Amino acid sequence: MKQETFVQRHQAEWAALEQWFDARGGSARKARAHRREWQGLSDFEMPGRYRRLCQQLALARRRGYSAVVTDRLQQLMQRGHGVLYRTPAPRWRRAVEFLLAGFPRLVREEKGVMLAAMALFVLPLVAIYVAIQIQPDLSSALYDPVQLAGMEDMYDPNDPQRALGRDDGTDVAMFGFYIWNNVSVGFKVFASGLLAGLGPILALASEGIRAGAVASHLQAVGHGDPFWRFVCGHASFELTAIVIAGGAGLRLGLNLIAPGQRRRIDALVEAGRRGALLCAGVLAMLVIAAFIEAFWSSIGWMPASIKYSVAAVLWTAVFVWLLAGGRNDLYAEQPA
Repeated sequence: MKQETFVQRHQAEWAALEQWFDARGGSARKARAHRREWQGLSDFEMPGRYRRLCQQLALARRRGYSAVVTDRLQQLMQRGHGVLYRTPAPRWRRAVEFLLAGFPRLVREEKGVMLAAMALFVLPLVAIYVAIQIQPDLSSALYDPVQLAGMEDMYDPNDPQRALGRDDGTDVAMFGFYIWNNVSVGFKVFASGLLAGLGPILALASEGIRAGAVASHLQAVGHGDPFWRFVCGHASFELTAIVIAGGAGLRLGLNLIAPGQRRRIDALVEAGRRGALLCAGVLAMLVIAAFIEAFWSSIGWMPASIKYSVAAVLWTAVFVWLLAGGRNDLYAEQPA
């Protein structure tokens, strides 16, 4: 093939690559800011385009094309190499980027199982709460008298100087306890997905019934104000994390019983991989919840107005993070 024909055939490709490098190959922050305005090559096309460029450079050299052509292709190849093979970000930065963008994007990709998990948790919670408000004696069928007395003592409104919702342990000791307890619940809900999907259903429903029963009993006996002041802050992270863990468990169970066109083991491995990523985010949420629970929620003297205002901010932050996090990420999945 003559050089003129070669250049004419591939000129548009090279121009498109140059435009991408100029607009997208520099600052990642700037590229994310203008991502929606970009009309050129898709980011996901670049690995294939780069391989094709390397082939064209090899052909140009082998055929003895002029230095004008080979130098241009060499420069494009070097620019592409600098973008595609640059040193990856430090581990801590990649972890932060995953939590801020990758994790909420993964949660949205599993919207179906997440909504199902939320229903399995919230509906039993609301049902048992209403039932105990109508018939307070129902709480005795779920907890023995010693447990009920212990709950009432932890949230006694006549002892305002006492740390809410716990014994006399230090903040640091209780922080460790809350982490262990929260992570145990989250792992149980997720891992139960291996029981053909039945495990997360039972685990989510039981957690919802437990939370609803405790809240309703304390409200019914007049201890509701200390209880709500205690749980309102950390509940945004803790309850949402449990629902996400349940959604990951449901995905595990669905892939196990309905692998579709894939082999069952392949579907299970894929669900396990995605579940592990989701559980990494769930772990971070539960640690945050434990920190809030140990160092903020237990403060008994704090006015209710401040507690509820902070809780409203935390709930809003969690929803905005999960619904909007990662939407402007440079390498977020783009619609076909």
